[in-house]
Amino acid sequence: MIDSNPPLLNHYGALLRNSDEPQNSRTFNDQDSNDTVVDTCELPLIDLNGLKSCNVRERMACSAAICKAASEWGFFQVINHGINPDLLRNMREEQMKLFRVPFEKKVSCGLLNNPYRWGTPTATSSNHFSWSEAFHIPLTMISEAACWGEFSSLREAINEFAPAMLEVSRLLAGILAENLGHPTDAVEKLCDASTCFLRLNHYPSCPKSKEEIFGLVPHTDSDFLTILYQDQVGGLQLMKDSKWVAVKPNPDALIVNIGDLFQAWSNDEYKSVEHKVVANDKVERYSIAYFLCPSYTTMISGCKEPSTYRNFTFGEYRHQIQEDVKKIGHKIGLSKFLRKGTYTTTTV
Repeated sequence: MIDSNPPLLNHYGALLRNSDEPQNSRTFNDQDSNDTVVDTCELPLIDLNGLKSCNVRERMACSAAICKAASEWGFFQVINHGINPDLLRNMREEQMKLFRVPFEKKVSCGLLNNPYRWGTPTATSSNHFSWSEAFHIPLTMISEAACWGEFSSLREAINEFAPAMLEVSRLLAGILAENLGHPTDAVEKLCDASTCFLRLNHYPSCPKSKEEIFGLVPHTDSDFLTILYQDQVGGLQLMKDSKWVAVKPNPDALIVNIGDLFQAWSNDEYKSVEHKVVANDKVERYSIAYFLCPSYTTMISGCKEPSTYRNFTFGEYRHQIQEDVKKIGHKIGLSKFLRKGTYTTTTV
């Protein structure tokens, strides 16, 4: 039988052997262990129909709830977001068809100019290994029909899905910007539709226990906003009050989280929160993330003075993240990189 899943177990085993780690080693750090989850949470749930209300107080209350969640949680859920459920289902079906392609074909066919990734190629220890595979798709690729080959139906689905996700992300970014005294299009002007990304994620079932392997290692997102459409398997966890909490899936909701750029732009008013995915030993998991990003040349500065962080370009930040991952297996974090007077290009 042809296997569509990547050889994750082989790669994980090689990491253990090459790094001389004990088989029961699991020490990313004390608070990153998968078995320290103390609760299952329901993220703040916001009905975006409130923004359309004829009642001014209801509109203001909805906007205030969005801003409060961005400040206190860095994560929230939205319902009545305006994206057709049929579009979401079709996108999921196309995603599943893509990942069911034989592994060797995914690796070698050059689909979409090689955005396919699996495991963690830069990992030097099992603590930095992700039990997952993904297609990271720049949305500039939508117009390049020749790159899609036999997956033209996926291209058509993304061609509808991406603009719908962009509309939701711009709506939310506008509310968050206005709350800080800026025009609603302040972030929109920094993030063109063509500079955003989609990441199609697949987490195969894992024969190891969930305490041993991450589906996706702890991280923060390096964009402005991320909009996540996930299935009902669960596995997403976030850091809240210095503890990992598991996010309960909601079939009607999209998950929204603040990225590093929004935290920097807002001078820490909004929080980019560390999160991870826990591997599942019984069932596979699918999700699709939409990343609201600027171009690499876009300069990011605080929305008001005095600024908490120094000015930087998105490209500069992404480059440093890639260097950190190569050297130490993970990025060093927004604060260490961007705090005024603390940055060096050789931070490890």
